[in-house]
Amino acid sequence: MLWVILLLFSGILLYFSLSYRTRSKREPPLDKGSIPWLGHALEFGKDAAKFLTRMKLKHGDIFTVRVAGRYVTILLDPNSYDSVLQNTTYLDFSRYAQVLMDRIFNLRLPNHKPDTEKTIMKRYAFSLFVLTQVLCLACRDGSLSFLSPFRAGYLTLFGGEQNRNCTDAANVYKEYQKFDGLLIKLARTTLNSGEKQTVGLAKTRLWELLAQAGLRKNSSSWIQSYRQHLQEEGADEETQRKAMLLQLWATQGNVGPCAFWLLAFLLTHTEAMRAVKREFESVTVPSTAMLDPKQHTPVFDSALEETLRLTAAPFITREVLQNTTLYMADGREYDVRRGDRVCLFPFISPQMDPDIHHEPEKFKYDRFLKADGSVKRDFFKGGRRLKYYTMPWGAGTNACVGKPFAIQSIRQFVFLVLFHLDMKLCDPEAQVPEVDASRYGFGMVQPNTELLIQYKFREQPCVL
Repeated sequence: MLWVILLLFSGILLYFSLSYRTRSKREPPLDKGSIPWLGHALEFGKDAAKFLTRMKLKHGDIFTVRVAGRYVTILLDPNSYDSVLQNTTYLDFSRYAQVLMDRIFNLRLPNHKPDTEKTIMKRYAFSLFVLTQVLCLACRDGSLSFLSPFRAGYLTLFGGEQNRNCTDAANVYKEYQKFDGLLIKLARTTLNSGEKQTVGLAKTRLWELLAQAGLRKNSSSWIQSYRQHLQEEGADEETQRKAMLLQLWATQGNVGPCAFWLLAFLLTHTEAMRAVKREFESVTVPSTAMLDPKQHTPVFDSALEETLRLTAAPFITREVLQNTTLYMADGREYDVRRGDRVCLFPFISPQMDPDIHHEPEKFKYDRFLKADGSVKRDFFKGGRRLKYYTMPWGAGTNACVGKPFAIQSIRQFVFLVLFHLDMKLCDPEAQVPEVDASRYGFGMVQPNTELLIQYKFREQPCVL
């Protein structure tokens, strides 16, 4: 009984120590919110972009907020991001990543070595030929939706060229949708009992469906090598299956939504659609449904970059291992405490910052092109040339190593859709859907409604 009393007393002390925290002179502005312990958790979870924009207007580009008992320092000055990204001694990425792996995937990897895993991924070039063939089949059978890029990526990476089992891919996607629909609540531990049962069954089914990934010879070389790495590190069979779901989400979770947003923007911006079609036509291999891999596509690349600027909204989070100092680009210095977290949110700045991007809320397909059609990379804030003017792929130790494959997947999917189909909006006045604001912070945001289209297959798809 005594240990229960001691535990309760310790909890009370911890509660009051968190509740009565005060700001020291060298620390960022502190905003604890009006609700004890919970702080700003509800507002943060409902719409992080709206909440953090309000906090920025109130406190400036660096501040600390209380969120469910944790103190999180938010940095929104892109000129100062390297102060966080380059401080790998006292600011750690892997600890928080492991927390999320356990919460979302029930995954605890023995001897987790993220750098080794990234090296494995970089070592193997994914097959663009296989990807293209699977996407062609998807366009021909009319299975348009997130499923087409998802199926292509799944079969290319997990199934391989000789295993185009569409039923298997459809089953994986069906269960994946259930899982992904509750992923945010999983990460925040806010599931109700019914949702826990739904997501638990979906994960169990996915573990079963992915059990052979990396073991069959027609899996991609990367998945086979990753599976072998897990075995060498002592992961048992159950852990390996859970790791396959992690990799499925990591490689496919953002590609489908990005393809949706890009097509939605093109369909609602006729000038952009004409420009992308014109460029695709100029780089298509004659008499084929293939892009010439030797040709560049700067117009498409700019349209994709603009799509990502408007819809890619990941948090970049670090755990503070020891008291340390953040050095701002303008010379200011701020101390952060051990046990806190530091978070960058590039969606607010640089991506939606009006001081960097003129009319940032508008889709401008040529925003990342110069007048002569070459790539534009010079953007400024406060008279300083920016290193980070958009950050959809992350940066530093958590930069996306699958970026080349993701871009190839999206480019080829959008090309094949435009090559094989004539499309138009059911409602000519329809606009791009609003986003599901609860997903800010977890990669690509997703639409909260559908964008209805009419399409028909071209009898002789040869001219865009």
